[in-house]
Amino acid sequence: MIFLGIETSCDETAAAVVVDGRRVLADVVATQFDLHAQYGGVVPELAARRHQENILPVIKAALAQAGLGLSDLSAIAVTQGPGLIGALVIGFAVAKSLAYALQIPLVGVHHLHAHLAAPFLLETPPEFPFIALVVSGGHTNLYKVEGFQNITLLGRSRDDAAGEAFDKVAKLLHLGYPGGIAIEKMAQTGDPQAFALPRPRIVGEPLTFSYSGLKTAVAVLLRQHPEILASAQTVADLAASFQAAVVDSLVSRALLAVQAHACPRLVVAGGVAANRRLRQELLDQAKNAGIEVFLPPLKLCTDNAAMVAALGYHLFQAGERLDLRADVFARG
Repeated sequence: MIFLGIETSCDETAAAVVVDGRRVLADVVATQFDLHAQYGGVVPELAARRHQENILPVIKAALAQAGLGLSDLSAIAVTQGPGLIGALVIGFAVAKSLAYALQIPLVGVHHLHAHLAAPFLLETPPEFPFIALVVSGGHTNLYKVEGFQNITLLGRSRDDAAGEAFDKVAKLLHLGYPGGIAIEKMAQTGDPQAFALPRPRIVGEPLTFSYSGLKTAVAVLLRQHPEILASAQTVADLAASFQAAVVDSLVSRALLAVQAHACPRLVVAGGVAANRRLRQELLDQAKNAGIEVFLPPLKLCTDNAAMVAALGYHLFQAGERLDLRADVFARG
């Protein structure tokens, strides 16, 4: 089956063509980094307008890359939520229109669950069950995954997501947007032990994340010691210390979830999963603990439509279809 995947949940306009949920024929992404960089974050209204401009050219480019036409498609998978309503509506409307015009099935996909399908595009996909950490700009969630229709939430961030904290701290350090990339680059020349930053924990909730306090700790430190910003080295040291604190909390909770559920397989996905320090720490600590880690390639960590098409295929095989009267959802 040839699936067209469409993703417009935030600021990436993406379309992909995937065969049988495994073989990627095309994967096209139009980013909006330049548009939102001047604001230090995604502006929902501007994102929606850019999606409107990009969506049809991106779909045409994906079909051309795959060497196929619309008539070759078996079904369409589209991100239904969560995400920015205005952004979601653009991709959803186009997907419904195409499904109706072509008289082919439409499958709605949960954006975070689609990230869990990214490793199934690898040569050796994980076996069920596994523990999954989805860490991105808007979400930091832990799941137990026993099947594509059997996903249990184990823990999430109580406040800021990890990626959101990266963006906010990058803004405090005047490093630009997107914050995760900027901080990782700056941290390469920094000392991760230069500043003693907290590792927030919620009493009685070992799998709950929290990054608002860590972000505030950086803000207070800069307010008390503004001279930090006067030196590239101290900025690098603070960036490295902040990154180390975030990575420590992600790795410790992910491994704790694996141990608590006696499941020796861990999938890590989402935009922050592209962070090299996080990937290395996970691989090193998991190896010592006898845990198998599945990390998608960098291109499949950030928002993309290949993972949407992959999950759409598996949900379709399980009997799921989307009524054309369905709507998008912002949270879930």
